[in-house]
Parts: sequence; C-alpha cells; structure tokens
Amino acid sequence: MDIKELYQLYRQHPCITTDSRDCPEGSIFLALKGASFNGNQFAGAALAKGCSYAIIDEPEYAENDHFIVVDDCLQTFKLLAREHRRQFAIPVIGITGTNGKTTTKELVRAVLAEKYNVLATEGNFNNDVGVPKTLMRLNREHEIAIIEMGASHPGDIKTLAETAEPTCGLITNVGRAHLQGFGSFEGVIKTKTELYDYLRTREDGLIFLDADNEFLVDQIQDEDTLWITPYSTDPEKQYQCISGEVIECSPMLKFRWREPLATLEEEGRSTKWHKVQTQLIGAYNIDNLLAAIAVGINFGVDRKKICHALESYQPTNSRSQLVQTQRNRLIVDAYNANPSSMMAALENFQQMEASHKMLILGDMRELGEASQEEHQKIVDFIGLMNVEEVWLVGEEFGKTDCPFRRFHDVEKVKTALATEQPEGRTILVKGSNGTKLYQLPELL
Repeated sequence: MDIKELYQLYRQHPCITTDSRDCPEGSIFLALKGASFNGNQFAGAALAKGCSYAIIDEPEYAENDHFIVVDDCLQTFKLLAREHRRQFAIPVIGITGTNGKTTTKELVRAVLAEKYNVLATEGNFNNDVGVPKTLMRLNREHEIAIIEMGASHPGDIKTLAETAEPTCGLITNVGRAHLQGFGSFEGVIKTKTELYDYLRTREDGLIFLDADNEFLVDQIQDEDTLWITPYSTDPEKQYQCISGEVIECSPMLKFRWREPLATLEEEGRSTKWHKVQTQLIGAYNIDNLLAAIAVGINFGVDRKKICHALESYQPTNSRSQLVQTQRNRLIVDAYNANPSSMMAALENFQQMEASHKMLILGDMRELGEASQEEHQKIVDFIGLMNVEEVWLVGEEFGKTDCPFRRFHDVEKVKTALATEQPEGRTILVKGSNGTKLYQLPELL
C-alpha cells in the first residue's frame, strides 16, 4: 500500500493513535518504537480496544488484513503527515534555533491569533514524532500553521522541513548546545540553516532574519532567491529593518519598536515608536519579540493588535517566569540551559536592580567534550558578579574549579532546603530540564 492509498484509508478513519492505551473507536494505530518499547507488540491490543487498523513494520505481528505492514512506521508517519499537510494551501511557518524557539513560537502564535485561526506546536512536540503529530491536527478551519523544529543531530532540520514543507522560516539564533550530537558549533549552524536550504527550493521561500546575528546573516548569499524580512536592535539598521530598543527591564521587559523607516517614509506614515510593556523577564527576549512582530506585519496583523498580543502574553513551563513566594522572588528558567542561554540569563540577572541576589544553577547537558570548558566559563563569570550566594547542581559543575557551594543533584538541594530557608532573596533558578530544578520553586 503506497502513501496515497494509505492516506485515503486515513480519510475514512481520520484519527491516528500511537498509544495503545488510547484507542478511539475506528482509529488507526501506528506502531512506533522507542528505546524501551516496541509498538508492534501492542498492535493486536489496539485493535481489540477499538482501532480499525494497525500499521506495523514487523510482519510477524500481522494476524489478519486489519494489520498493514510497512517498511518503517516512523518514516510512514512522516510521509502520511506530509500528504495531509499538502491538502492545505496555507502559510506554514517553520521555527528553529538554539535558544528561544518555544517562546518565539508562542509569541508568534499570540500575534497571529489576533487575525487568524492558528495551528501551532503544543509543548515541545518539535521532533520527528511531534512534528507529524502536529501536522495531522490540521483541519479546514486553520488559516496558518506554526511548526517548531528541534534538532540534536545533523540532518534533523532537513528531515523536519521536508515533512512540514514550510513556506517561511525563522531561526531565532545559533549557540553552543547539543554539541555532543552536532560535533561542533559549525555543526550547529549547518543544521539549523537546513531550514534556509529547504526554503531555497521554493519560489516563495521567505525568512524572518535577525539582522544582528552574524552567523545567520553570513548564511545569506548574494544571489539568494530567499525573500527576507529583517529585524534588528541596531540603530544603524533601522532604515531597512523592523527595529526595537529596550526601554527598561526591572525585571519585566519594556521596549519600543517600529517598522523600517524606508517603508514608513515611502508610505507617508508616521515614524513614531510603538511601546510595549511585556510580562517577560530578560532583555534578551527583545529578539524573540521582534521576530513575532516581523511575522505579524508580514501577515497583515494590525499594529495595535500586535502590541496587545505581546503585552498579554504570559510565559509558562519554567521559561523566564517570575514567581513570588512567601519568602523570595524567583526567576525560574529551568526548562533548558546551554552556554549561550545561561550566559544571557546571568548577564540579565547582573543588570537587574535587586538586593540579596542568589543563584541556583544546574548542569548544562549534552555538551560532549566541551562540557568542562563551558561550565568553567560560567563559574568564572559568576565570580565577577555581585551575588551573595551561589548553589551549583550536578556532576558537570562539580568538576569545575570554584569556591561555590555544590550539590550532586536536586535531591541534595531539597535536603538542604529542608533545614535552610533562604528568605528575602531574588533567586535565579536555571539549568537543563534533566537537572529537575523546576521542582525547587515550591520549596523556596
């Protein structure tokens, strides 16, 4: 059965499940595999629970003609999702980057939702399973889609772009993350810009470009066929770029923005700035905000509605959240961490006007051979900061040469907090998700 025939079967049974515990009547079960499970083993049970068909890639599990045998279930899922995506002639925005891609995706969603019915990646469904799942949610009511794309190995973005077939793309930035998988920083750049490579294959390929990021700008070629909408915080670039400036960040970011002066002058419109008071912590978020503005302007969202969307957006999931407890004020950024995002958070924390500052930092994961060097750079920088107390959590920070207090894991921190209770502090809590520092706010 080829993919078009399989898609016609899906049209008759428009529900795909990959979980044998969730088998809606008449759905199709797709047997995926993981490090600790084999979906083929549960295909029979899925049919018994209500699925009409089961797609498997191990023939020995096929018991009757309700089992459809394919070469590779995951590849079939990607092809099926691409076939479904092709039924919709709508803009599809692919978003990737080392830092800020989820925040940017949510900001873009908020802005576009002021005018359109938007489908967007939920949570962190940004891998080779999550992207097809998102695409399969497309329906006739959606007017635009936002697909977040994550990567930890070369070729990941290429594969995801070929599945989602975006019409435009946005790379938030490139940084030293997942170096264990990419091999080098150059490998990170090459992989992230696979999104640009895909868009070059389209006549209408459009990118939203951070004109201040030299690594991304260097990827644009003189003879490039890409359409480009640039944004920048550099005053010297405001004639051609959507521009923005930080007004204050104490701790919430307030900024102003305006469209390219060339556009405003050509159309005879006012060159005044739009001011926005956000609920985001960190001056570094201005790049994410300008990216969302660039997308909104491109798709004709009213300028006042863009500002309204950005002012209304509230961060969630331990991403730059301000949490006020009974004893302390916390900045919780414990969903992810890599050298560039950690340094940005520390620099912002250093600039914040607050007394009795404290740091609780967890390891930055998946840095490979560069891990010890990168963790040492962080503790060296902390040594120059004006903070009263520093707690470092994890084996990698444990290998550094520094005078700060160290804990093997989050459980050791919890034990310490059972007897020690910091009070009246402003505390930055940041680390890779695997360090589980998100468990600490309720104890602080």
